[in-house]
Amino acid sequence: MNSALYETFSRDEWRARRAATPLTLDADDLDELRGLNEALDLDEVESVYLPLSRLVNLHVAAVRGRQDATQVFLDRAQDRVPYVIGVAGSVAVGKSTTARVLRALLARWPDHPRVDLVTTDGFLYPNGELEKRGLLGRKGFPESYDVRRLLQFLRDVKSGVDETRAPTYSHLTYDVLPAEDDIVVRHPDILIVEGLNVLQVSRGTTTFVSDFFDLSIYVDADVTDVRRWYVERFHTLRRTVFTRSDSYFQRYAELSDDEATETALQIWKDINERNLVANIEPTRDRADVILRKGPDHHVDEVRLRRI
Repeated sequence: MNSALYETFSRDEWRARRAATPLTLDADDLDELRGLNEALDLDEVESVYLPLSRLVNLHVAAVRGRQDATQVFLDRAQDRVPYVIGVAGSVAVGKSTTARVLRALLARWPDHPRVDLVTTDGFLYPNGELEKRGLLGRKGFPESYDVRRLLQFLRDVKSGVDETRAPTYSHLTYDVLPAEDDIVVRHPDILIVEGLNVLQVSRGTTTFVSDFFDLSIYVDADVTDVRRWYVERFHTLRRTVFTRSDSYFQRYAELSDDEATETALQIWKDINERNLVANIEPTRDRADVILRKGPDHHVDEVRLRRI
């Protein structure tokens, strides 16, 4: 971590940056937004996500001002370009919850009510293709993604294409869904793109996914904490989703507690921790905002890149 690049705020210092931003979510909203085994509460929203939504709101206004200036210079009207946010971080660190909460808050600002959320899981190659390439055991690693397709999607969004589509992914069947389940994106005010490797420097191309981001966020935590959260989540899934007959991981539902812990730790060690250490964590210093979590899943510290 290059601390010289960032200004660091304690939780209380960051909370003060909320200013007068109103709290527009309630406890029922959080029940729908919270991820498995995560300690998301209204205090977390007020302390971390309201100030972050205010920062984004100010950034959107500044970007729009620059776009308006270009329109004046060119003497012609142009459609507004969507503001794009990237959210990166490890498996089980809570980045999906961060993206969902941020989307919910930003959509309640009157300046930008149309907020879409796309996860890069949909841009994984389908299992059949991964098997052909010998990559099924490396799902989530950079080479398992159709980066060209993801880049084209982002080009279309930034170019103002009337309608563009993003594939979706099922964690139940562990595969990309058919095209009829695609997410349709039509001129959002803000687009949030969430995924493991969105800050990765792509191989074989001079264009990177992060080139299309106006703001990037990295959700960070100690590896030992993320490992524990992963195991806890595995146990929760074993008792719930894995019991379904259509679950790809149904074979894990009958494991004993000790067997489930051993299996989860092995998967973590062989796949997720290797990907985190080799590919995900090294991108942290490319983020504009780093949300640093403590052992209880709450954000204890926020780092904001110096301008």
